Amino acid sequence: MNFSQRAANIKPSATLALANKAKEMKAQGIDVINLSVGEPDFKTPAHIKQAAIEAIQAGKADAYTAATGILPLREAIATYTNNDYQTNFTAKNVAVTVGGKLSLYALAQVLFEAGDEVLIPLPYWVSYGEQVKLAEAKPVFVAPALGNDKVSVVELEAKRTDKTKACIINSPQNPAGLIYSREELEAIGNWAVEHEIILIADDMYSKLVYNGNQFVSLLNLSDAIRKQTILVNGLSKAYAMTGWRVGYTVASEEVIQKLAAFLGHATSNLAAVSQYAALAALTGDQACVEEMRQAYEERLNTIYPQLVALPGFKFTKPQGAFYMFPNIRETLELTGFKSADDFAAALLEQAHVAVVVGSAFGMPDCIRISYATDLASLQEAVKRMKKFIEEYRH
Repeated sequence: MNFSQRAANIKPSATLALANKAKEMKAQGIDVINLSVGEPDFKTPAHIKQAAIEAIQAGKADAYTAATGILPLREAIATYTNNDYQTNFTAKNVAVTVGGKLSLYALAQVLFEAGDEVLIPLPYWVSYGEQVKLAEAKPVFVAPALGNDKVSVVELEAKRTDKTKACIINSPQNPAGLIYSREELEAIGNWAVEHEIILIADDMYSKLVYNGNQFVSLLNLSDAIRKQTILVNGLSKAYAMTGWRVGYTVASEEVIQKLAAFLGHATSNLAAVSQYAALAALTGDQACVEEMRQAYEERLNTIYPQLVALPGFKFTKPQGAFYMFPNIRETLELTGFKSADDFAAALLEQAHVAVVVGSAFGMPDCIRISYATDLASLQEAVKRMKKFIEEYRH
């Protein structure tokens, strides 16, 4: 079988691969604590599931919908976005997709072509670069200055060329959980406007912010920056709806029209039942979001000091999302492992704790630890990790 060059160029998702390995070990009866996957351990709130049941019973879920989603949901997303960002979008500015991942992929397909370059700050979510390559464009990874956790205009400008088409900004970050401040975003936004660079704002974790930190989006800034920005978001994380696969894009009508044409040939539409569930999520009681946010905050505040106390673990306390991203270079030196990949493989096989290697996010000396699981499991995982490190320490 001769495969396309596109297929040859892409790498499997490291997060999915490790999560599947952990699930296989669990199926064999092994007591694995899986901290690899970015999936809330909460169940989808009952009122959302009930809305889906009622939609099925009423026959609303039986047919195709518009490729960009049912009108009430697109209106609800526009209203939801306007309330959060003080914008004035309408349903015509919204496309509903099969998860935020498809929103990003679809945007790459309609915006990029061979020769285009897309700036992606490190650390980056695993699929950004692969999706850019699938559009036959070039991902250009941008590292923060030494001693900094986030990129600035200085680093972005150093990587900009006349082929630079777009820049992806993810805040709060996956995997580090850090948030770009208003001042940092304004500098990046004004730079993008000056050089006519499209900004893609991945705000998937915007509702999961902790300890008094403030989330600001590129859409919260000037009209000029807002016009340069395309928003990608979804319901998977904040509403514990990963299985429902609800994502969306908010952009100019021109962009949405192109997305509609692409989606019409790619997926037709998101499953209708998921759309009615999403409608209930966005228009119903929002207390469930805050309850989950508080639980994540408690886990972060409990586990962070325990993790940062492990020999050689160095990292800034996350401000949002539900990941920690320690640099373990010193740990590797203490334990004799050649790489974080070797460390993570042994940790899973011997201590039965699954994490994701930092190389998947462009930072090979790190590991990603998800705290989207219960506190007791997290505390047990830290104990296992400490024992594992001490056994190898020399």
